[in-house]
Amino acid sequence: MRRGALRPFRSFLPGPRSMFYTTDGPHGLPHNPFMAVMVPRPIGWISSVDAAGNRNLAPFSVFNGMPCDPPVVFFGPSGQHKEGGPKDSLRNIEETGEFVCNIATWETREAMNASSALVARDVDEFELSGLTPLPSTLVKPARVAESPVHFECVHLQTVHLPSKLAGVSALVIGQVVGIHIDEGILTDGIVDMKKFRPIARLGSSDYTVVDTIFSMIRPG
Repeated sequence: MRRGALRPFRSFLPGPRSMFYTTDGPHGLPHNPFMAVMVPRPIGWISSVDAAGNRNLAPFSVFNGMPCDPPVVFFGPSGQHKEGGPKDSLRNIEETGEFVCNIATWETREAMNASSALVARDVDEFELSGLTPLPSTLVKPARVAESPVHFECVHLQTVHLPSKLAGVSALVIGQVVGIHIDEGILTDGIVDMKKFRPIARLGSSDYTVVDTIFSMIRPG
């Protein structure tokens, strides 16, 4: 093949070995294949407070952002609290209208996992995970000091979604009103992924970390 020529495209058209299942029926696999192929998913580590000011912290792997002006983030709480009713993150955000999205990294992976425990409502996940609460600038919920990136957010909307699961399935949308970035993850004013090392959720209990980076220039 001559230098610079396009490589042949390898086709992966469905064949006899392709599985198919309808989403209103069983898939027959040990874990949810939809979540296993929608990867990698960034983790939104959501801190919030209830109306009395009690802290809560929980990670959500159904999370992403829209780079509009101003930027918007969204995450998907589902199920119900072990004590009944909506989970703390959803309840707190709808009560107070504010939250912080902290970005989980390789260095904070164990603390992030610890904060996902199903515990009583009066448990402070900052204390449970050994994390340091840091005051925010524009909103009441604390930031995770050990995270290098924080998005301070105000609640825009909750969209309730159809679900066969017990409890609520929702999409929480927030407007980012302030952003904190640790200068230690910057190189020449650009976020350096090799310093940042965010983690993301895969399928089952698997995660990944951004260690390999490649660049491509868009045509045109």
